[in-house]
Amino acid sequence: MVTINAIVISKEIDTIQTIKKFEEENTMIISLLGCSSTIESGVDQIKSLRPNVVFLDIPSDDNYFFELLSKLEFNLPKLIFISSDVSNALIAFKYNAVDFISKPINFNSIIISIYKAIKLIEMERIYQEQKINTINSINSSTQNVNYVAISSLDKIELIQMKDIIFCQADGKYTNFHLTDGRKIMSSRNLGEYSTILDANYFFRIHHSYIINLRHISKISKKDGYFCELLNKVTLPIAKRRQDDFNKFIKLKE
Repeated sequence: MVTINAIVISKEIDTIQTIKKFEEENTMIISLLGCSSTIESGVDQIKSLRPNVVFLDIPSDDNYFFELLSKLEFNLPKLIFISSDVSNALIAFKYNAVDFISKPINFNSIIISIYKAIKLIEMERIYQEQKINTINSINSSTQNVNYVAISSLDKIELIQMKDIIFCQADGKYTNFHLTDGRKIMSSRNLGEYSTILDANYFFRIHHSYIINLRHISKISKKDGYFCELLNKVTLPIAKRRQDDFNKFIKLKE
C-alpha cells in the first residue's frame, strides 16, 4: 500500500497539531514532511519536498494559491481541503479535491480522506504502468527503439530518443532534458530507464545521470572526468564507471 507523503498548509495551530498527532499514531500510512502557515512557504515546500498530498486549510476563495500551483512543472499533489464552512466543499471539488474535511477535525475523517487519496494514487499508478508496458511491448516486438514513453501521473508523452540529451535523477523522479530546451519530469526513477533506453547510444555515467552519446561534444579530463554536452551542460563521470564508459565510446588510453 502507498504511504502518503504530506504537508499541511494552515494558519490554525489546531489543524496542524491534529494532523501531526494523527501521523504519530499512523506512521504506516502517512509521513508528514512539513507544515506551513503561509501560501508562499507552502508552495515552496511543495516544490522542494514533492508531497503527494496537501492538507489545505486556507480561505477557499483565495485563488493565489492555485495560481502558484498551476506554475509548477511537475505532477501536482492531491488536495484535501479543510474548512469549518461546509459550503466550501463545492469550491474544493471545483479544484479536483480528493476530499473535504469539515471542522472540527477528527481522526476518522482524516483516515477516510487519506484512503481516498491512496486509492486514487494507486489507480493512476496501475493505469500508467499498463500503458507504459503496452507501449514498451509494442516497441520490443517491432524492434522499434526510436521512442521512449515518459510517464507522469496525468499523461504519457512519446519522445524520440534522438531528442534526449541526458536524463537526471531527481529522487524517485527522472528529468529528461531535450534538444528543444524542454525539461520533462517522469514519475519513474532513473534506474527503470536504464533498461528502456537504447543501449547503443545511452550510458549511465553516474548514479544521477544517463547521457546520450549523440550529444557529447567532448570529454574533459581536467580536474576529474567530465562529459561536456552540446547544450553546454557539463556532467561528471563516476570514477567506477570510467573504464566502461571508455569502452562504450571506444576510446583508448
